[in-house]
Amino acid sequence: MGPPRAPARNVLFQSERSGLTYRVPALLPVPPGPTLLAFAEQRLRPDDTHAHRLVQRRGTLSGASVLWGAARVLGTAALEGHRSMNPCPVHDTRTGTVFLFFVAVRGRTPEAAQIAAGRNAARLCCVTSQDSGRSWGAARDLTAEAVGGAERAEAVPLWGNQQPLPSADWATFAVGPGHGIQLRSGRLLVPAYTYRVDRRECFGKICRTSPHAFVFYSDDHGQTWQHGGLVPNLRSGECQLAAVDGGQAGVVLYCNARSPLGRRVQALSSDEGTSFLPGELVPTLAETARGCQGSILGFSAPPSSRSGDEGWSVGSRKAPSPPSLCPGVQAPLEEGVGDTQGGGGLGGTEGCGDSPGDPGSGEPSPRPGLGGDRETWILKPPGPPAALSQSSTWLLYSHPAGRRARLHMGIYLSRSPLDPHSWTEPWVIYEGPSGYSDLASVGPSPEGSLTFACLYESGARVSYEEIAFCLFSLREVMDNVLPVPKPLSLRSKPQEHCWPS
Repeated sequence: MGPPRAPARNVLFQSERSGLTYRVPALLPVPPGPTLLAFAEQRLRPDDTHAHRLVQRRGTLSGASVLWGAARVLGTAALEGHRSMNPCPVHDTRTGTVFLFFVAVRGRTPEAAQIAAGRNAARLCCVTSQDSGRSWGAARDLTAEAVGGAERAEAVPLWGNQQPLPSADWATFAVGPGHGIQLRSGRLLVPAYTYRVDRRECFGKICRTSPHAFVFYSDDHGQTWQHGGLVPNLRSGECQLAAVDGGQAGVVLYCNARSPLGRRVQALSSDEGTSFLPGELVPTLAETARGCQGSILGFSAPPSSRSGDEGWSVGSRKAPSPPSLCPGVQAPLEEGVGDTQGGGGLGGTEGCGDSPGDPGSGEPSPRPGLGGDRETWILKPPGPPAALSQSSTWLLYSHPAGRRARLHMGIYLSRSPLDPHSWTEPWVIYEGPSGYSDLASVGPSPEGSLTFACLYESGARVSYEEIAFCLFSLREVMDNVLPVPKPLSLRSKPQEHCWPS
């Protein structure tokens, strides 16, 4: 078998010499056709404090290609005096309504400043469309309804040293970025994360925060919204969701999240996101040096896979040697400038000078799924119950394959989603700087294989030069991913420094 073939790509959003930059893609298929809705942040400069408004392009699937309309700014997706960030769309198939969630952040307040001060500057907002994204209604500010007492606009001083606060105290929060999902029950789910204030010193100075993934959900077709419980243990940030067939356990909600712990974090929910079981590290899904958002997509396994996997064996191409930095690529420090809100940084004061499990970190050591002391960190994730080990749901995952920098957009496959060891090595669909991404399923190809789409940040020198789109089939994925690697162990503790995104 020859080297893997990269799918053809179209650039949908391109940075300009004026400094105008497009970041944080989101992709949603809606009927008819399907129609593809591509969203991004429009920034006046690359860093997150210069985010401005959300932009959209509508695409129509035509055979093996997509015809795209012109880009337009979504003027209603904004609050006065705020910048619009983190597009997160979700479609209610029962009513036909498309919800576009985003966070509106006051002025140019960076996420790191909110974390350091414990003063939230983000509002939870959404706009809706009844005509597949041709037009959008006015913005709804859902902060009071969906976040409520968890969000504190002003820090409240506590007398005494390092007084613990209830878990409901959030320094800030954000949604997605990327798509939300709807469950068979009709529940709409919007992925989100918060920086919880774990401890304060006197006069309101922040002592310790930790990021935690969770969901916003609605059981009445988006009329009202509320938030679920946080992933309770491991530090987890930007996340996406998938509904997984857990066999006798029924449908399980799967959450895959960015983390500063060197590996992705996954967490499961048996109550549709109202709460999450303790998360665990995914040994075969490494993070980049400072972490990066990734996308998760669930889909029904092909019928042939349920009878011995005939015709669907994972490709056996020879594993390539680790790629080096491309000529002309800037040093890793230039990557992901200002991600700390525009998709979520795991930065700010969280984790500064601490390693997981340090005294005073607010996390016991060893934690569930981890054995040994701080110096060894051997990964021992608990195996799933037998009832959960087999599933008719498969997962795709997109994320940069580089370990030291955001390089080489990779597509990964899991045929046993509840087993954290089940992920393949990546099929690299773009060689070079790559960043945030979002996956979508767009139906069968002309040959009958399921077709997927990926919208992702990329560039020649840095990962935020453009946002590109590509289509590929499940057959191509199966032909190009490497087999599932042997389980890894973490024999060295994660790096001990702040994690700017």
